Amino acid sequence: MLVIADDKIPFLKGALEPYTDIEYCSGDEITPERIRYADALLIRTRTKCNRNLLEGSGVRFIGTATIGYDHIDTEYCNQHGIHWTNAPGCNAASVNQYIASALVTLSHQQSFKLRDRVLGVVGVGNVGSKVVRTAELLNMRVYLNDPPRVRKEGICGFLNLESIMRECDIISFHVPLSFDGPDKTYHMADETMLSALNPGTVIINSSRGEVANTGALKKAKSEGKVESLVLDVWENEPEIDRELLAMSSVATPHIAGYSADGKAKGTAIVVQALSLFFDLGIEDWEPEDIPVPEKKVILLNCKHMDAEQALGEAILATYQVEQDDHRLRSSVETFEKQRANYPLRREFPAYTIRLLHEHSGISQLLMKLGFRMEQ
Repeated sequence: MLVIADDKIPFLKGALEPYTDIEYCSGDEITPERIRYADALLIRTRTKCNRNLLEGSGVRFIGTATIGYDHIDTEYCNQHGIHWTNAPGCNAASVNQYIASALVTLSHQQSFKLRDRVLGVVGVGNVGSKVVRTAELLNMRVYLNDPPRVRKEGICGFLNLESIMRECDIISFHVPLSFDGPDKTYHMADETMLSALNPGTVIINSSRGEVANTGALKKAKSEGKVESLVLDVWENEPEIDRELLAMSSVATPHIAGYSADGKAKGTAIVVQALSLFFDLGIEDWEPEDIPVPEKKVILLNCKHMDAEQALGEAILATYQVEQDDHRLRSSVETFEKQRANYPLRREFPAYTIRLLHEHSGISQLLMKLGFRMEQ
């Protein structure tokens, strides 16, 4: 049995060698010739699995170590008996950490309190639901939009998109990319939508670049409808729009989900699925030895902090989104290299808080965010 794997899938090397023949190559080396005799592919988003790649091959299984799967032609796979799987929710906590850091960073840059802002979350799945919980812990008012969930669960607790645009100061997109049907998200943020915003709205997109129309974003920003842009994803990556980059308050190279924890979960999901499909006997495999953060104990003196300030300090102690922003602006042409060589980032549970002068239930809020507390 032969597995062809993207050599940038983290923590994978060594996992399958005792059970299969495995060859590692870069994403652009996964070609029809290379995979002709492969039984399985383990990929990331840059590999397009469609007829052009798969026709005439022996591939029976495709696993993408990512939440999204729009790079897989699922209809073709289903028609040709190719089992495919993605890794839903694997980097949800990582994206949540990114959004939390971005919100705190914006509040510092623009001198506002998060408790005075209303957040609209568009897409309340694995990622969006975590963002909702974190925003509520930061004492923000939060409104939800998710038409597929409304059809399943009823309208209670959800607003339509028009109401989100009218009621919210900050709107964050957490939707999959779909090009047709009732839940089409391609260019969801278009000129019509953005022109209906209240002046001064903040737009955050960490879902897919094509969810927002580049030209419409630039127009809304130049006209003042959008005050701030937080963009982790871009149309035409890695050839991103330099003018839109310059207009953004926070700009990063599609790394919101790139925590070591999220990568490890994604790899574990596809390895376990591969094992189940081919009966390899390692359905409980998980990566070992995930690197620990350099400073895993955070000292937090809350004597002169309110709860929002304390949570913000803790969040930024784990991840400062401005560092990724600086790297991108300094070297836009290395967009892909920055992703491939992304520095270690661990999520909240990898850190322990040493809390001084506890008050206002801050320790409970930190634990609900996922931090460990020193006993």
